[in-house]
Amino acid sequence: MSDLVGLVFPFFGLIFLGFFVARVNRRPLEALGWMNLFIIYVALPALFFQLLSQTPIEQLTEWRYIFASVFSTFIIFATMFTGSFLLSRGEIAESTIKGLASAYGNIGYMGPGLALLAFGEKAAVPVALIFCFENIMHFAIAPTMMALAGDEKGSFGTVALGVVKKIALHPFIIATAAGVLGAYFHVDPPVPIARLLDMLARAAAPCALFAMGVTLALRPLKRVPTELGPIAALKLIIHPALCYVMMSLLGNFDPTWVFAAVLLAGLPTATNVFVIAQQYGVWVQRASASILLTTVLSVGTVTGLLYLIRSGILPPDLFP
Repeated sequence: MSDLVGLVFPFFGLIFLGFFVARVNRRPLEALGWMNLFIIYVALPALFFQLLSQTPIEQLTEWRYIFASVFSTFIIFATMFTGSFLLSRGEIAESTIKGLASAYGNIGYMGPGLALLAFGEKAAVPVALIFCFENIMHFAIAPTMMALAGDEKGSFGTVALGVVKKIALHPFIIATAAGVLGAYFHVDPPVPIARLLDMLARAAAPCALFAMGVTLALRPLKRVPTELGPIAALKLIIHPALCYVMMSLLGNFDPTWVFAAVLLAGLPTATNVFVIAQQYGVWVQRASASILLTTVLSVGTVTGLLYLIRSGILPPDLFP
């Protein structure tokens, strides 16, 4: 247990430090813009490229693994969307944001740092694959569903082109593609470039977690809407459980890969859900509340999940 506390304390401690500093030093949320640019466009892409380019190419084409992770996430989205759609008598836009809040985990900011800290560099490849393909799904779902709701402006072709651009030009996905090419062609960067990439990669997780704490502090939770209960349960408990079952059903994967996928599935709601809600003017305050609530609750649920993994209570394959 002391090892587990030592593992999660620095991680959640960075989030708390960001939260505390933002509360003491009152600055507008826009002041965080340059740090977010550094994290999204420089540091995390450098981390993904550095680790993927050093990975054997055959590990980067494990399609059963990708399907198990992405499909379990889609089931969670579809479950919340369908329930909300029926209860709200056909409200597509709001149901879409609720579905994303239940399924779209913080796999960009929290995922790489925690997975690498918990399982070592072997977790880098599954984290990058999950991030890449799950984001393709999320980038496609949001504008498509909003177009069906009538909130996305433009023709079908315009919407489809916008989806393709978001996918193709996202820095994480570009870095992942570059890393795969680097692995295929056995690219070995010159020493100065390798050192620069190493410095950027080391900065990625601390900066991302600190920025997340700042973001949470500047979007305070005034009350807990009742619909956040099912969202928190789906995101923090049912999603990792479903991912674990899917991983066990579809193949005998490396234990590190299985546990990395389960850990990412158990992460709290991504801050991008708030960005999407704000973009379309739908369920904005509750989207912000879902991020804060699931992040606070994840201190307990993620710690518990890591305890089950590291103590051996949770086997790497449910159906050996």
